[in-house]
Parts: sequence; C-alpha cells; structure tokens
Amino acid sequence: MVKKSLFYLLLWAIPFTVCGQNLVRNPSFEDFNSCPKELDNVERDVPYWSRPTGGTTDYFNKCSPNLGVPTNFNGSQATEYGGGYAGLYLSAPNDYREYIQGELSKPLVRGKKYEISFYISLAEKSQQAIRDIGILFTKKKMKVDIKTPLTRHQDNNKNNEYNFVEVRDWGYFDDKTSWMLVKKVFTAEGSEKYLSIGNFKDNTRSKIKTLEGGKGAAYYYLDNVTVEDYQAKYPYEEFVLNKTYILENVLFAHDVYALNNSSKKELELVYAGLKKDKKLFITIQAHTDDVGSKAYNKDLSSKRARAVAQYLISLGLPKDRIRWAGFGGEQPITDNQTTAGKQKNRRAEFIVTRGISGELSGLAQTTYEDDMD
Repeated sequence: MVKKSLFYLLLWAIPFTVCGQNLVRNPSFEDFNSCPKELDNVERDVPYWSRPTGGTTDYFNKCSPNLGVPTNFNGSQATEYGGGYAGLYLSAPNDYREYIQGELSKPLVRGKKYEISFYISLAEKSQQAIRDIGILFTKKKMKVDIKTPLTRHQDNNKNNEYNFVEVRDWGYFDDKTSWMLVKKVFTAEGSEKYLSIGNFKDNTRSKIKTLEGGKGAAYYYLDNVTVEDYQAKYPYEEFVLNKTYILENVLFAHDVYALNNSSKKELELVYAGLKKDKKLFITIQAHTDDVGSKAYNKDLSSKRARAVAQYLISLGLPKDRIRWAGFGGEQPITDNQTTAGKQKNRRAEFIVTRGISGELSGLAQTTYEDDMD
C-alpha cells in the first residue's frame, strides 16, 4: 500500500505541458565554447550560431569582464533568460548590417504552421530604433562576404531554398529598459533548417526613428529564440464542433479531483479559444477508473467535471455557456488492468457546440446551479 500511494503521489507531481518543442538549438545562448573576450565572437564562442555575412555579431555573457551582462560597451541589460545573449546592429551608417544565423534540430514540414518568437531590447547607447525585422529561413547554411543588407540573391549556393518571414504588425522597437517579445506565425515551405535574423532593408527603405543621445545606429540585444509547431502550442486555436477533445494534461491521481498547475495551463488555452466566439458552448465530461463503487465513482467524476467548469468560470467564461457531467467508470478508453490504463481512464473531456444541443443538455448538469456559486 505504501508503494502504491507513493506511485500516485509521484504521478500527480509529473509536470505535464502543452507547450510545443522548441526546434532552435541552443535557443538562449546558454551553451558556449569559451567565455567571450572580444567582439565579433558569436560564431567562435556559441555552438549552433554563426554570422551569415561579414557583419561582426557579438555575444555577451555574465562570465566575461569585457563582454559582460548586464553592463557592456553599448549599455546595460539583464538577460531575458539565463546568463547570455547576442548583440547586433540592425541599422547603421552606410547601410552596415549585422545578422545572426541559428540552426534547427530538424527541417520544417511543408505546409505546416509554425511560430517564431524571440526577445529583443534596444541598447542604451543607440540613437535610432527600427521597425523592420525579418527572418530568412534556408535549407542550407549561408555565408556571404558582405556587410550590407542580405538578400537571397547574394547567396553563392544556387541549390539553397528560402522562406522569408517579415514582422510588419509592430511599431518601432524602441524600448531600452525591457525586453520586447517579437513573434510571427508562418507556413513552412519545407526543408527549412537554418534561420537568419536581422534587418534585410537598406537605410532608404527602412523605417527608422531618431532618438535623443547615443550613437547614430540601432544596436539590439537578442535572447531566447524559439520556433515551435503552432498547432502543438495552440491546440485550441480553432475548435471542431461536436468533437470530443481529451484534455491531455487534465489527469487525476486516484481519488483526487483538484486541478494542478499543468491542468490549469491547458484550460487557459481552452478558455482563450472559447473567448473568441461568444456563440460557442462547452460541455465538460469527466471519468474515473473502475476502483470503487458505481455511486462513488459517479460522484467523484462529477466533482472532477465541476472542478474543470469552475476554473473556466474563474477565468471569465460566462456560466450559461458551460455544462458538465460525470460518468464514473462507465466509459473507459482503455482497460483498467494496468496502472497506466487506470490513469488514462481518470480523464476529463470536452465538446464544443454552437449552442447547447438537446443531446448534450440531456447529459450535463448546468454549472449555474446554486452550489456552483
């Protein structure tokens, strides 16, 4: 009995997550070959990162007295995550440009939606801010001997393939105090394996904002670069009506109906999807394994469904858009012969409808009864 109780306790503590896998290798520059000593060092000091042109992109780390964090030659900024970040000029006199090139753990899949995101902060000594940032995805690694704006036409590798993603729906990136989150959803062409971040326009075509003081250039710190499967990260961006969704992270320990943090995170994604369309209704269905009497399991599953409904209501979903039902152990999705099977059967599900259908309203209790307040 002690062993079984310990197993359930450990299982309850497992941190399930709905976040997608970051495909960027060494995304926040935490792995480094040596502590940075001089400028133009990102290719030498940071695994999986390089410069696709002759621009001298920099790497800063807390371990360095010369290229340190938070204070360095262009200002002061703490990391967004960890102990290091990159730095590069996105605007400078004579169309000088710097870029940073990263590597993905595997090629992107053609036709699939991905989200790229990263954090930037304008260095304190910059006298300019820009609003033009792009990401050039390539099949093969780029290396072009220029220090001006990069285009795919300058790549000597004629067999390379490209997918250019531009961030347009943002104002000027002019915050010198905090990190600014930049993100963009795009559709993969297929075979993308590398990405280069920078300003791909010359000074004439770039939108440049002049600031008081500092250098006549725009130097940015860069940290925490992420490329994720968009559907995996936002599984409830769009709902299929009348489909039964299993809440993968809302799993219950034996005889428990409280929600843990991972469960709440997934429900927050569900709520975000429901919030977009006020005509959508949700029915929560919860289940148990076969341990215990039918009456007890019916009551326990009802408490589980109710806990899910209550949390959605606490997030702001109107009570009259939610119904819930507990089915005890009557609807297993696998056998109850193993511990893993029992865990899968202790689940919560939901169905989204446009209005409450007669079939679903007959199954579910309303969450706006007095005992829910």
